[in-house]
This record gives sequence, C-alpha cells and structure tokens, in this order.
Amino acid sequence: MKVKENKSIFLEYFGDNPQIRVLDFLIDNHFFDYPLTEIARESNVSYNSLTSFFEDWVKKGIVIRTRRIGKSDYYKLNLENSFVKNIIKLDWSLTKKNSLPEIKEEELLI
Repeated sequence: MKVKENKSIFLEYFGDNPQIRVLDFLIDNHFFDYPLTEIARESNVSYNSLTSFFEDWVKKGIVIRTRRIGKSDYYKLNLENSFVKNIIKLDWSLTKKNSLPEIKEEELLI
C-alpha cells in the first residue's frame, strides 16, 4: 500500500482510520464513481477492511451503486443524503479555516 504523504485536513481533525480515509477519498472525488478495489487502493485501506463497513454505508444511503461494468459494481457518495451534504460542508469549512485563518468561525459555515 502506498503511504499518503500529506494528510488532508479532514484526516487531521477526525483521525486516521479506514472509515475516515475512505470517506476522505470519496469526498475529494465525489463527482466520480469507483469500484471497491480502486476505493480501497486510493484510500490506502485493505479491501477486507473496506468490505467490513461498506455494505452498511450502502444500506444507510451514504454511498450509492451507480453502475456495473463486468463483475465490478461502481459506487460514489450519495449527494442527496443529508449526512453526506453536511460532511462535505464540514470538509470545506475545515479547508477554508486552514487556508484562510483570518476568517471568523461564523463565516466558515456560510
């Protein structure tokens, strides 16, 4: 597995564990869909770790199956899910706070 050189702000705030790494990868690439093998590889999580929680995310509507190519199902974040919407907003707020420290806390949530 490759080692992520620079941790994202999201990982710095919420810790570096498999679920957070996968969520971070999917947030950063929320316009695209990926098979489980690529999600595991790009988020630096073992395939077995990914499958241990991913089906639960599908049931909760956090990720959705978008298509099937050959034997592989492709997934992406469910941008209609309120949890996903809020976590993306939170990620942007943390990024703004880190990039522009002079901005007040109230302005970050806009």
